Amino acid sequence: MLTLVGIGMLFFMAMVVFILVRWGRLKLNGRYPVSTLTFIAILFTSGLDVGLIMFPLTEFPVYADIKENSEYAFANPLAIEFGFWGFLVWAIYFVTCFYFCAIEPKVKFFEIIWVKWINNIVIIGTCAFTAHLLFANLSWYLPGIAASEGFPWFYALIVGGTILFAVYSSTELKFVKILSLSSGGLFFALILGLGSVAFMSENVSGPDYFSTLPLLTGYFEHLHRFVLPINDYHAFYLFWWFAWSIMIGQFTARFVGNMRTIWLFLAMLIWPSLSIGLWFSVLYIFHLKGLDTSGFINLAMVFVGIVFVINSLDSLIRLYSDNLNLTVARFGRQKYIALHAFLMMSLTVLFSVQFIKIQWVGALVIGIGLCCFVYIALGRQQQPLPKTQALVPLPANKKSPD
Repeated sequence: MLTLVGIGMLFFMAMVVFILVRWGRLKLNGRYPVSTLTFIAILFTSGLDVGLIMFPLTEFPVYADIKENSEYAFANPLAIEFGFWGFLVWAIYFVTCFYFCAIEPKVKFFEIIWVKWINNIVIIGTCAFTAHLLFANLSWYLPGIAASEGFPWFYALIVGGTILFAVYSSTELKFVKILSLSSGGLFFALILGLGSVAFMSENVSGPDYFSTLPLLTGYFEHLHRFVLPINDYHAFYLFWWFAWSIMIGQFTARFVGNMRTIWLFLAMLIWPSLSIGLWFSVLYIFHLKGLDTSGFINLAMVFVGIVFVINSLDSLIRLYSDNLNLTVARFGRQKYIALHAFLMMSLTVLFSVQFIKIQWVGALVIGIGLCCFVYIALGRQQQPLPKTQALVPLPANKKSPD
């Protein structure tokens, strides 16, 4: 599996370079073009889930323990955490977003029956995995309501309610912008809130913030170390990103609004990474200073995490239901909600008992990407690809398409 995900990363990074060189100045428009600000909000909140909120505080101690985990010794824990979530991995999203915005309408590879079914299996599976992550992490953040023995029914009710809310919100397109903008606003409010709480504590001073942020440069100093999997846990993250990429590409491509490819690339890498870096820096101060997060802080983090899950599930349910014609128009609202809620809850249980693993879903995406490349290379597409609009200078005897 390490070899497979390594091949996937090298292939997608090569595609980033190829796309920028060949179509760097190509103007892109999706089906529902929005402003750049709204697009970034949709991208950020759709492309991330509860793991961003809930994982770092549980992972910093692991990355800091280099006696037990010597493979992390090359960088500080904050840089490692950022490397698992920020910058480079967003380039995978860029490839799929560009493909579905500029290439797929001409190639129509995803309209092939077997590809269409695998694509939607990936979307449905990753959708359920998002709900599973929420269920798996509630015990760490809300230990006071955990069952002393037996099945944690209260956590199951929280996850079930989240799924129901997301399925309902997916019935109308108007909820997309509302969820994206509100979840983005809540996330930045959470950063400011936790930053203020830390600053008011006795152990934290202003210079602590300025000494923490520069630690992120450790990621860029060792950027090449994050291309290939560091270990099995890093491979799990990469497979997770691949699993998300195919559906995030399809979803976000709809909202690209008159952006050149190079600006799409920069928007997809820089803005989410800045937000992630600020959030992780604040959490890292809590880790370094041993600040307590129990009570209201954990509740706030769980609440924002749930909003992230609702936003992600809303986007993904809307996507696969459209692809498979499992829509409100076909079934009516009540049957639609019952169908998708049952499907999501059932698959969430299967992930929880490890009957399904996200690594398998990510492997399918890598396979689809390689098959699509071969399909295009063999000239199977029915329409020509977009004209080259390169970032590199053109020969003197040729004029730019612009």
